[in-house]
Amino acid sequence: MYQDFLAERITQLRLKAGVSARDMSLTLGQADNYINHIENKKSLPSITAFFYICEYFKITPQEFFDEGNNNPEKLNELVADLKKLDEQAFTHIAGIVKAVIKNK
Repeated sequence: MYQDFLAERITQLRLKAGVSARDMSLTLGQADNYINHIENKKSLPSITAFFYICEYFKITPQEFFDEGNNNPEKLNELVADLKKLDEQAFTHIAGIVKAVIKNK
């Protein structure tokens, strides 16, 4: 169960990042087929390697396991930007988001 989720989530995040499994493996300092083996459920990363994978995607382990968050890096950027807004601007943006969701 967790192996399936781990493999699927890494694949999802990697494809969104537009990087090949080989390039990601090499960037992580691993053999060129490392990520491919994880995605094909032939192996699991160590806990240390898992943390490096999260760092690679610029997300926390909590965000990695948040199945409903398909764009964790973009969401983090958006939240950081929202924190910079004053109360009035924040209220306007919140209203726009709610309207978009309602009309979806």
